[in-house]
Amino acid sequence: MPVACARQIALRAGERERLKKMAYGYKTEYRMRLRAQVVLHAAHGRSNARIARETGLHLDTVRCWRGRFADRGLPGLADRERTGRPPVFTALQVAEVKALACQLPAETGTPLSRWSCPELAREVTARAITTPVSASTVRRWLKDDALKPWQYQSWIFIRDPDFRTKASRIMDLYARTWGGVPLSEDEYVISADEKTSIQARCRCHPTLAPGRARAMRVNHTYGRGGALAYLAAYDVHRARVFGHTEPTTGIVPFMNLVTQVMSQEPYASAKRVFWIVDNGSSHRGQAAIDRLTKAFPNAAMVHTPVHASWTNQIEIFFSIVQRKVVSSNDFTDLAEIRDRLRAFEDRYNATAQPFQWKFTTTDLDDLLARLDRHTADHQAESSATPAA
Repeated sequence: MPVACARQIALRAGERERLKKMAYGYKTEYRMRLRAQVVLHAAHGRSNARIARETGLHLDTVRCWRGRFADRGLPGLADRERTGRPPVFTALQVAEVKALACQLPAETGTPLSRWSCPELAREVTARAITTPVSASTVRRWLKDDALKPWQYQSWIFIRDPDFRTKASRIMDLYARTWGGVPLSEDEYVISADEKTSIQARCRCHPTLAPGRARAMRVNHTYGRGGALAYLAAYDVHRARVFGHTEPTTGIVPFMNLVTQVMSQEPYASAKRVFWIVDNGSSHRGQAAIDRLTKAFPNAAMVHTPVHASWTNQIEIFFSIVQRKVVSSNDFTDLAEIRDRLRAFEDRYNATAQPFQWKFTTTDLDDLLARLDRHTADHQAESSATPAA
C-alpha cells in the first residue's frame, strides 16, 4: 500500500509567533504545547517520522495534527466538541434537589438545623428522588445557582417605633448638623460605649511567632487572670479616642468616662457636646439624660434606636481594638491589658483619621422603604389563599 505524503505546512509571520508562544510558553497546556511543536517542525519540512521521534508522539498522532493544521489553521489544533457521556441524572431530578436545598430541614421532618451536601445526598437517595449520588455532585448542582444552604446570616427586625427619628438625628450629627442647623466650631460629637469582659488569658505555653509558611501559634490551654471592661469615647470629627478600664460596667464607670472627657479642653468650654450612646443599662432612658445634663450642662445625650448599635461609630473603633489588641487574647494579667490598651490609644490618636461614614439620611429612607415593601409583600403572601 502506498504511503501518503506528508502535508506541506507554510506559516505566516503571525501564525509562527503564536505557535512559538504555545510551544514554549510555561503557561501553555502540555497537550497544546506538543501540538504546536508538531506544526513548527512540519513547517521546517521535517518528515512525520522524524517529528514523532523528536517529540515522543505516535506517528499517527503527528500525522493527525499536521493534517488538521493544514486544513483549518490554528483553530484546528483545538479539541473537537464531543457529546460526552450521557447524563446520569435528569434536569427534573437536579431541580428537585435544588428545591429541597431551599427548604429548612425542619420543614421536611429532618432533625437538622442546616443542610450540608452529604446530608442532601443521603436525603435525596432516601426519598428516591435520585439513584445514589455523591456529595460532590450535589455541590456542583448547587454551585450553578450559587446555593449554599449550610451558610446562614442572622438579622434583627426594627423594633423601635421611633427608629427613623432617632437614627436620622445621629446621621445628621455625623454630617455636622442638628435640627437642620449646621454645628458651630465649638460643638462636638462624641460616640461612647463599653467593651465588656476583656479576659486575661495566660497561655500555658508561650505564643510562637509566625515563621516561614507558618502562622502564629497560640496554645489553646490557658489560665484565667480575671476580666475588665474597657470604656471609650470617640470624637467623631476629630478622630480622637479617650478611654480607661474599670472592673465592671455601670453608671459610675460611665460617668467617670464622661468626666474624663468633659473636664479637658476643648470640651469643658464647648458650647455643646453631643454624646451618642446606645440603650445599655449604664446610660438608658431619660434618667441618664438628666444625670448627664446635671453634671455637665453643655452635654447632650443622644440615644441610638433600640438594637441599632451599628449607628454608633464607637463600635467601629471597638472592632479595631478587638482585631489589633485583644485577639488572640494572650495576657499574663489585667495590668498588661490596661497597659496595652493605653499604649494603643496613644498610637491610634497619633495617626487616626475620621471614619468615612457614608450612610446618610437618604440611605436611611431608602432602607426603610425597602423594609416596608418587604413587609407588605410578606403579608400579602401570608394572606393569599392557596389555589385549590
